[in-house]
Amino acid sequence: MTSNTLSQRIRQHQYLRDLRNKLLYLHKMLLETERIAYEQVSGRVSNGELLQLVIAHEQFAWLHRISEVVVQVDEMLEADEPISLDDFQKLITDVRTLIVPLETGNTFERKYYNALQREPAAVLAHAEISRFLTSKV
Repeated sequence: MTSNTLSQRIRQHQYLRDLRNKLLYLHKMLLETERIAYEQVSGRVSNGELLQLVIAHEQFAWLHRISEVVVQVDEMLEADEPISLDDFQKLITDVRTLIVPLETGNTFERKYYNALQREPAAVLAHAEISRFLTSKV
C-alpha cells in the first residue's frame, strides 16, 4: 500500500464521519419540524411517544431515507475492507441527489421542501450539508 492510498483512505474516513454528523444534524432538525407539525394537530407528545411515531407513523416515514443513508455511512466506516472509490463516490452522489427539495417532486422531495419552508434551522442544516458535499475529499 502506498502512503498516498493510506492518506486517501484517511481522508475518506474523515469525510464520511463529517458527512454522518451533518446528516444526523439535518435529520434532527427535520424531525423537530415534523414533531412540531404533528403536535399542532394532535397535541404534545413525550419523547417515548415521539420515538414510536418516528418508527411507525406515516407522517415521519419520509425521514427514514436519511436514517438509511446514515446506516450506509456507518457500515462503510466499520467495514473491514477498504472503501472502494466507486462505493464512496456513489454514496456522495446518492446523498447529493437525496437532499434536493422539490415542491413537485416525489414524497421525500416534497416533504423536504415543505420542512425547509417551515423551519429556518432546517434551512441552515441543509445549507451546511450542501456546502460540505461540494468540498473536496
